[in-house]
Amino acid sequence: MAVSDIGIDLGTSSILVYVKGKGVVLKEPSIVAYDRDANRVKAIGEEARLMLGRTPGNITAVRPIQRGVISDYLVAEQMLRYFIQKATGRLSFRKPRVSICVPSRITEVERRAASDAAYQAGAREVSLVEEPIAAAIGAGLDISRPNGNMIVDIGGGITSVSILSINGIVVSHTIDIGGDDFDEAIVRYVKNQYGLMIGEQAAEEIKITIGTAFERPDKVTMDVNGRDLVTGLPKTVKVSSEDTREALKDLFAQLVEAVHSVLERTPPELAADVVDRGIVMVGGGALMGGLEELIEAKTGVNAIAAQDPMLAVAIGTGTCAEILERGDYILEDEE
Repeated sequence: MAVSDIGIDLGTSSILVYVKGKGVVLKEPSIVAYDRDANRVKAIGEEARLMLGRTPGNITAVRPIQRGVISDYLVAEQMLRYFIQKATGRLSFRKPRVSICVPSRITEVERRAASDAAYQAGAREVSLVEEPIAAAIGAGLDISRPNGNMIVDIGGGITSVSILSINGIVVSHTIDIGGDDFDEAIVRYVKNQYGLMIGEQAAEEIKITIGTAFERPDKVTMDVNGRDLVTGLPKTVKVSSEDTREALKDLFAQLVEAVHSVLERTPPELAADVVDRGIVMVGGGALMGGLEELIEAKTGVNAIAAQDPMLAVAIGTGTCAEILERGDYILEDEE
């Protein structure tokens, strides 16, 4: 049976796989549970995530993707192989053609590592797609025309802010802030404010459920379980949406500053287009409540999340392979 082209959003916190003709078929955490005693991978993806904080000391959680690039080549290769086989089926006889999304600031060494890992994982051909291009295409923006489009991609480890026009990146700025940093900030705040130690999963639940970047007219709360730092015993506290805004305000200030920086360096003609078209946000961080209002209040430019912000980069990466066949946009093939 033939194997369709696939696109991989190789994220710091999640990996998404797009299969031609099927759409996004897989979304799992980019986590590997590694058994140090046996020197082998114990679990990958969602199965590994469920092990976090619940395993013996010899099993550690490894994130082979850090800030959008491969930090542990051997583990990343095994993880890629697992996801490619899971997405295409183990009985496929033909190796797939793979497009991988990479940050625009990636070095040549990092590009080669991503390409080599995909080949070792079973790819027939590998093409690398710059993240802002993939994000814009996945969000449904027409970047082929001489018009300015602004895309803000808030991933798990990095946030990239870019101006695109005529299938290229005109201005771009990347900061090392993402959804994982939001979780860590919430963990620190709850620890300092309530004397309660919580885990990453609890922090993520707080972020998703009541997190906000802008002051809400109605304050919402939720109960959070953790360990009391004084007694060492389990304890439950009530955390509010205002707590999350306070915990994340410094990170959001840096994000807004990155948007400001790109707008200041944008050519006037393209800047006028951005004012008319607005700022499009993708990535899991785009789902943060109040973020659209915060960016609009600080920049004066309308901001809106894409229809499927978490899937946009994966869709764009996979779609790029189809665009390549038509010759509308040239990807960089890795031999």
